[in-house]
Amino acid sequence: MAQHVALHDDWTLTPSSTDLVPAPVRDAADHDGIPATVPGCVHTDLLAAGLIPEPYTDDNERVLTWIGRTDWRYTHSVDRDLLTRAAREERVDLVCDGLDTVATVRANGRTAGSTANMHRSYRFDVTDAARTGRLDLNVDFTAPYHYAEQLQQRLGHRPGAYDEPYQFIRKMACNFGWDWGPTLVTSGIWRPIGLHAWSTARLARVVPEVTVEFDGAATTGVVRLRVELERTTTGGEEPLLLEASIAGQDQQLTVAPGQTDAVLELRVPEPPLWWPRGYGQQPLVDLTVRLHGQVGELDSWQRRTAFRTVELDTSPDADGTEFTLRVNDRPILVRGANWIPDDCFPSRITRADLVERVTQATEANMNLLRVWGGGRYECPEFYAVCDEAGVLVWQDFLFACAAYPEEEPIASEVQVEARQAVVDRAHHPSLVLWCGNNENIWGHVDWGWREELAGRSWGESYYRKLLPQIVAELDPTRPYIPGSPYSPAEGTHPNDPAHGPMHIWDVWNQRDYSAYREYRPRFVSEFGFQAPAAHATLRAALSDSPLAPDSPGMRHHQKAEDGAGKLARGLEPHLGRAENYDDWHYLTQLNQARAIAAGVEHFRAEWPRCTGTVVWQLNDCWPVVSWSAVDSAARRKPLWYALRHVYRERLVTLRPAGDTGLDAVVCNDTDEPWPLRLRLARRDMAGLVLSETRRDVTVGPRAVHRINVPPEVATPDHACREFATAQVHSAGDAGSADDIDDTGGAAAQRALWFFAEDIELDYPEPDYHLTTRPHGKDLRVTVRARTLLRDLALFPDRLDGSTSVDDALVTLLPGEEHTFTVAGGAHLPPTELGKPPVLRCVNGVQLVR
Repeated sequence: MAQHVALHDDWTLTPSSTDLVPAPVRDAADHDGIPATVPGCVHTDLLAAGLIPEPYTDDNERVLTWIGRTDWRYTHSVDRDLLTRAAREERVDLVCDGLDTVATVRANGRTAGSTANMHRSYRFDVTDAARTGRLDLNVDFTAPYHYAEQLQQRLGHRPGAYDEPYQFIRKMACNFGWDWGPTLVTSGIWRPIGLHAWSTARLARVVPEVTVEFDGAATTGVVRLRVELERTTTGGEEPLLLEASIAGQDQQLTVAPGQTDAVLELRVPEPPLWWPRGYGQQPLVDLTVRLHGQVGELDSWQRRTAFRTVELDTSPDADGTEFTLRVNDRPILVRGANWIPDDCFPSRITRADLVERVTQATEANMNLLRVWGGGRYECPEFYAVCDEAGVLVWQDFLFACAAYPEEEPIASEVQVEARQAVVDRAHHPSLVLWCGNNENIWGHVDWGWREELAGRSWGESYYRKLLPQIVAELDPTRPYIPGSPYSPAEGTHPNDPAHGPMHIWDVWNQRDYSAYREYRPRFVSEFGFQAPAAHATLRAALSDSPLAPDSPGMRHHQKAEDGAGKLARGLEPHLGRAENYDDWHYLTQLNQARAIAAGVEHFRAEWPRCTGTVVWQLNDCWPVVSWSAVDSAARRKPLWYALRHVYRERLVTLRPAGDTGLDAVVCNDTDEPWPLRLRLARRDMAGLVLSETRRDVTVGPRAVHRINVPPEVATPDHACREFATAQVHSAGDAGSADDIDDTGGAAAQRALWFFAEDIELDYPEPDYHLTTRPHGKDLRVTVRARTLLRDLALFPDRLDGSTSVDDALVTLLPGEEHTFTVAGGAHLPPTELGKPPVLRCVNGVQLVR
């Protein structure tokens, strides 16, 4: 049986070029070398050795640019006992799951191979070196900037979103900085590395196609396995046996001498189907392939997979072109978010981190994550966690916001990378869509690229020819689209709302968020609005004293062009100008939540014309002012709580209808009808009913019902002193005049509509009673309102960064109460919990025009 030996211990790091290297780093390298952790990277090794400051603090990234302009060497000597055992086999390979990025690998001083792609793995034959009785490994990394800039000079300029050469190296593009991320250009052995010692033959590649055939009431799971073998010289003439098994079904196949490929097919009657969350269960099964020779088992391959079908309906219709994901022939309403790398240094991301982040997505009622094209193909654990959670994955190929050269050596790297990316992920049921790029087709049309390119290639043949060919060959069970945004209709703009997925960025960049309601898209795969990270996250990363919206560290941790200005301009029409940091922090976070909620509510109301929303973005990679719902310290921003509400399966909302009217929209994304009584009321600021009506409604499964609000409710007498409510009761429950309940539970639903902006409203001064009660290590905080409390939020991280709260942005009317649970907060002082900046509500802020 083959042997796999991990080589993760006792590596040493040294700079190979020293022109830019600070003296302490040179001295440490000259002394004994710098201890290196593998998997890891140069930044994390230097940080662990105390040789560089924390890259995420203040503007430290600026003093670390030399790392990406320096050549580095990793050195390791393989343990002799391990080497002796490995050398007994016919072949010894050095297997590198990920090298970042341009490297030469040497064994005992001789070149074993070279690399130029972070996004693929490599295998090098080191048999001869291993048989000498020693194996000294050097991995020499060329400075990423030097390689990319030299290639740029040779191939010619290509336009991009940033003045960085990221399209000239197959490396995580956002390493070079983005409008939410720092410029930290890494090198290193970033994924596992080890020896694979084997004899006779091995499984070089297993390509699984897993799908389902439906024949009337009968269902059959079909697994087609294409297997490629590599044989040693002596193993070439030996017959081999392949065995495959799944869900109690087995198949065997004899592989003739000299043959290196085979196809096996297994059929499973009535398999349990895998469904996205909210549509059914997620049963997973083991798929195993074993290779046998005359001496016994030679190699094996095992993955967890599941049975389901996926299609993308892009049929033309009266409104344009559909964009509907169908799983097991059922249309899915996508409630999702975009995913970026969860840390600038991916080797630090653990499975526990991924479980936490995906759980945060599911707890916000999401059912899809889009792995964005400027990052990386995620690690196997990410897709496995999504498989288990029923979270769909939209996977971009790794091209983003730039024109990419189609010449060598990039073209060959793209082909090998794409083929490996598809094969490695083909068994995951959660992966439902391949996408050629992010915004590059749009950029070529709208961003002035044609003039800059002057006839040079920009990546089009990748998106329209190479990548669809690879998906059709290796993964025909899944759909492919050339890009996002993309219009499948011939001759239409790539970001046409009537055709395919679109991105909406004019709202953040130029327009008020109410403009979301002007769109009638088929699918929105990017739209977002900014807000700062949690206070505790910023405070830990910034030494500014005091913190302020324009303090030096805060400015540095705002990467968007004119980001601070856009935040202010987005705030002014609704909440005015923030007078101090504490108000700015609360109001901008609130404005982000309201903006995205307004968009999602509107787009959901357009179902089935609009089949989904993918918010930009779920997560962050460092402490920053960004579009995320969860910051880099895993703290949930108010946006997260707003998404949890607007992404719930059953939702009621109010939205404008015409110039002065209102519609109540009731959304039911479940398989059961939703019978309810809807109470529509116009109220004054004391919560008293001025006019009301009640409607009995049954909303069908996976349906949306629209109700025109009568004018006596939709039209205020005094816009600045009134608002409307839409309250859901169980069918047959008339409710009392003052039974508004917004304190949680699947059935508790209330939507509010204010007839004027906050800066125009005649808000009462907030008055409330607060009580606290320890509950084990947690703290229950109950707020009972004596007046209206709009968008009430508790920020316990202001007192202790280890605490968190279970709810936010709760609006209470006089007489109502809400209990917040503060995890880990039993020790917090009640006197501090009940006042700003810990407890906030809109009418507790002095809004300034």
